[in-house]
Amino acid sequence: MTYEAAADIGIGSKPSIAKSAMLERSAVIDLEAVRHNVRQFVGIASPASVMAVVKADAYGHGAVQVARAALDAGASWLGVAHISEALALRAAGIDAPLLAWLHTRESNFQAAVAAGIDVGISGWELDAVVAAARDQERPARVHLKIDTGLGRNGCTIADWDQLVGQAMEYQDEGLLRVVGIFSHLAVADEPQRPETDEQLAVFREAIAMAEDAGVDTEVRHIANTPATLSRPDSHFDLVRVGLGIYGLSPFQGASSAELGLHPAMTVRTLLSNCKQVPEGQGVSYGLNYHTTTQSTLGLIPLGYADGVPRVATGGPIRVAGVNYPVVGRIAMDQMVIDLGPLSAEEAGNLKGSEAVMFGDGADGGPTADDWAAAAGTINYEIVTRISPRVPRSYVNEAPGAEKPGTDAAAAASGTSKAAAL
Repeated sequence: MTYEAAADIGIGSKPSIAKSAMLERSAVIDLEAVRHNVRQFVGIASPASVMAVVKADAYGHGAVQVARAALDAGASWLGVAHISEALALRAAGIDAPLLAWLHTRESNFQAAVAAGIDVGISGWELDAVVAAARDQERPARVHLKIDTGLGRNGCTIADWDQLVGQAMEYQDEGLLRVVGIFSHLAVADEPQRPETDEQLAVFREAIAMAEDAGVDTEVRHIANTPATLSRPDSHFDLVRVGLGIYGLSPFQGASSAELGLHPAMTVRTLLSNCKQVPEGQGVSYGLNYHTTTQSTLGLIPLGYADGVPRVATGGPIRVAGVNYPVVGRIAMDQMVIDLGPLSAEEAGNLKGSEAVMFGDGADGGPTADDWAAAAGTINYEIVTRISPRVPRSYVNEAPGAEKPGTDAAAAASGTSKAAAL
């Protein structure tokens, strides 16, 4: 379900009255940042192609909008987890090559084949996909997945010969085309670990076995965002970039800026209340925080129903150019910042000011990484969990000029930084 902002719905107002110029709360997505990031990865991965991973509603950024921006910027493929996500992109008129790889027995393979969606195959899905191809009288496009060590889906190396042989029999019957071979890396975000080398060795072995069986693939792919940045030997024909196209760093030791990436999402709202309170005032459920002096409390109308982690007390909110930590427990709909001792006039002037939970950090403001640190999690989760109750709005929807300071030298510097990790 998607909630519309009251400003959009216009409750209690006449149709002729214009919408409010600013939403009460929103996640603002800069599509030029997405395009910039995709261009960076296109350059880094070349001659391999780039698959933009737009699963989970493009990590909370909006799958259709991000997919279009990514394709505009040079991505050749799109990737999602579920067939339902792929079908939504097709329904929006997006006809680029599109892979879905996580299925259950209730997945709509019939619709996937009919819509020309590539399907990841770990083993059991093969017969179901072939049955759909027969019904549709259209060959399915499949990518065979080898489990190189992550231990989730994917065929084990012990069963790989059998899976490849079955797929080739169906291909000879005209029921499918083996388009690709792929796998997922487990620890590419920790470049020093040896498991990535081990996984790549298994991947190469699986490719050789498939080629010996007559498989002639269009694409071989295993690299995710961190491997694209730090392991050129993992690029093969195609890299799958998720986190990076949203401008976030996959490495603990490197910021987005150091990698030449621009965070695309800003979550912001309006300071809904400011009130002066005495020393010792308790704040929020449990009264785990008390003011240490006479102070002013600011109320931020975002909470865990909006995707703010409940455990992230201390996460920063930027108001009027200053970062303030959240104090007290984060509630379902709201959280509180301690603005310190202010005059009644100062508090009144701040009421209604914009409050930024996170953005690109260029002005010294908070980032998704800051909130990840406060919550003890990763930046992936922070952006992905922002709920549908926070309306998405988009800026720079039409392709435009590159932002200043993001030339190839910055990209090269970022690549060098990643490779050195």
